Amino acid sequence: MGPGLRLGLVAGEASGDLIGSLLLQSLQQRGALSGAMGIGGPRMQALGFEAWWPSERLSVFGFTDALKRLPELLWIRRRLGTRLLRERLDAFVGIDAPDFNFGLERRLRQAGVKTVHYVCPSIWAWRPERVETIRRAADHVLCLFPFEPALLQAAGIAASFVGHPLAEVIPIEPDRAAARGRLGLAEERRVLALLPGSRASEIDLIAPAVLGAAQRLQNSDPGLQLVLPCAPGMSSRLQPLIPAGLANLQVLEGQAHDALAACDVAIVASGTATLEAALFKRPMVIAYRVSPANHRRMKKLQLQPWVGLPNVLAREFLVPECLQDACTPETLAREVQAWFDHPARVATTVTRFHEIHDALRADTAQRTHDAIAQLTRR
Repeated sequence: MGPGLRLGLVAGEASGDLIGSLLLQSLQQRGALSGAMGIGGPRMQALGFEAWWPSERLSVFGFTDALKRLPELLWIRRRLGTRLLRERLDAFVGIDAPDFNFGLERRLRQAGVKTVHYVCPSIWAWRPERVETIRRAADHVLCLFPFEPALLQAAGIAASFVGHPLAEVIPIEPDRAAARGRLGLAEERRVLALLPGSRASEIDLIAPAVLGAAQRLQNSDPGLQLVLPCAPGMSSRLQPLIPAGLANLQVLEGQAHDALAACDVAIVASGTATLEAALFKRPMVIAYRVSPANHRRMKKLQLQPWVGLPNVLAREFLVPECLQDACTPETLAREVQAWFDHPARVATTVTRFHEIHDALRADTAQRTHDAIAQLTRR
C-alpha cells in the first residue's frame, strides 16, 4: 500500500460514529491510515480521530429543526471545507448525514479531492430526485443494503455493496442469558426493551407513548422487567417522563445491545435501532411520531408502504408499525401483548430475521478498504 491514507471524515449521530469507528479500525489494522480528521463521535475519537467538531453538532430532527439550525450548520460546513482543503487529503468520506455531507463533498470534489459517500440515502423510500445530487457529489457510494448499487449504477453512479457493519458486530445467535446476567435480570421473567429514540425531539414526542405502553403492560403483568437504554446526555430528559408507578425499570447508560439481547420483545423508534433489533432476532413494535408539519411533508415524499427497516428489507409488514396518530400507549401495548401471546408468530419472524442477517453480512472491512484504495489508487 505504501504510506497510509490521509482521510477527511464527517459522521453524523451515533450510527455514523459506529460506522466511522469500524472504518478507522479496519484501516488501522491494515496499516493503511496515516491520519483522519473532521467531525466524529466518541467511538471515532477513541481510535485517535481528530474531531474538530463532535457528531452531536449535526444532530437535527425533521425539517423544522433543520431550518432553525441552518445558519449554524452552514457556518460549520464552510469552516470545515476550508480547513479540509488545507490538509492535502487522499479522500473524503461522508458518512450518512446527506443534507450536510453532499454540499461538502461537492465542494471538495470540485477542488480535486476524491469523495466517497458511505450509506446510500434512501432514494428507494424518499426523494428519488436526490440521485442527481449524489451524482454531483460523490465519486463512489458505499451501500449497506444489497439492492442499492444497481439503483445507483443505473443512474451512472459508481457504487458497491459493502455489507452492513452491524451484521458483523451483532452475533448470529445472541446470548440472551449472558445479557440478562450482565443487567441483573431474572431469567424466568419476561423482559421488554424500550428504545424511544436518541434525539431530544424523539424523546419528547415518542417516549411518553412508549412509557405509557410499558405501564399498561406492567399493570397486566407485574413481574414484567423493563430496560431503557439511554443515549448520552438524554437521561435528564427521560427521567421526568417516567410514570410514578412504573416498577422493575432499569434506565441504562447506553447498553442498547445488551438490552436487545436480553429482551423478549422491544418497542423501538423507527431508525437504525429497528435493524439492530432484527439482527438480535427480537420481535418488535416500531413507534414513531413527528410534528404534524413534518408528517404532512413526509407523506407526500413516501414511495413505499413501509417505514421500518426490517419491513423494507422483508418487503412486507413483518413487524407492526405504529406511526403518528397510531403511536399511542394503547396501540403499542396491544401490539406487544400480541407478540407475547403468539409464540408461533415469534418463531416465524425470527426465521425471517435470520434471513435478513445473512443477506447483510459481508467482509465489510475488506470491501470498504478495497473501494477506497481503488478510488485513490493506493
